[in-house]
Amino acid sequence: MPFFLGLDGGGTKTDAVLMSGAGTIAARAQAGPSNPLRVGFGSALAAIREAAERVLAEAGAERTQLAGICAGLAGAGPPESAEKMRSLLAAEFPGVALRVCTDLDLALSATGRGPALVLIAGTGSGAIGRNAKGETARAGAYGSQIGDEGSAYEVGRRAVLTAMREHDRTGEDSELGRRLLRELGCANWSEVKTRAQTASDEVFPRMFSVVAALAESGDATAQGILRAAAYELTGVAVVLAQRLRLSETEFLLAKMGGMTGRSKYLEDLLDERLRVNFPHAKLGALPMTPAEAAGRMALELREGSPSARA
Repeated sequence: MPFFLGLDGGGTKTDAVLMSGAGTIAARAQAGPSNPLRVGFGSALAAIREAAERVLAEAGAERTQLAGICAGLAGAGPPESAEKMRSLLAAEFPGVALRVCTDLDLALSATGRGPALVLIAGTGSGAIGRNAKGETARAGAYGSQIGDEGSAYEVGRRAVLTAMREHDRTGEDSELGRRLLRELGCANWSEVKTRAQTASDEVFPRMFSVVAALAESGDATAQGILRAAAYELTGVAVVLAQRLRLSETEFLLAKMGGMTGRSKYLEDLLDERLRVNFPHAKLGALPMTPAEAAGRMALELREGSPSARA
């Protein structure tokens, strides 16, 4: 029996879905991050290999039964990045039909048909959408070196900077500062600076959970950081909606990513801003997970569709 593997890979984790030839989900699994521009191509391939092995084991299937793989990866936007990942996957899974796209492509595919905009709030941030004419576009997703507005990386970076400035001003650590140091297992801010300079992706995104917890308890500093994130994320959506001329029409507006569902304070703020800016939008969840959308795109590869192999 042939199986088809869908992969949704980002800067924090890789979700895998294994589908049968009939289009039913045989198994799900998860592995580490597989954004090649954040963790490197070797580590991204290792995470994909691990996700594939886990999902196959869960289904009691063998590698030889894989007929198609769709890998939707953050960091696969640049053509050279996508081609390198495709070459690595072709060597890892010889003879298997392959498609490499971005996690944004998966998000849009998961909306089904019709006008839609998906706002991604995870380790990075961005948005992708489609208007009534079928035109598609994306915004944001610039990466941490240029700016991932409102992302977990940016929330963590802003939290660390705020805490360090408070320490410089008073000589003491704020509650935010103490929590951040404890989460990182660092004795002082010199240690934090060293770690941030050598492995910023391992420092900043994980600070989101600290900020979220403090915001829920009423900490004004943490709430201010999340308020800024809500405005920045909304700004990404506004830019894309203007490009696609969505603001005056009804469309699905969905949120996804590792930040969603982890902070009621942020969710309420973000939903409020989105409703103000998009009164005609229907805020809702994606009809399927991006990994499931990847599985369905992998399933299309057996038909040999040119669009499926793009």
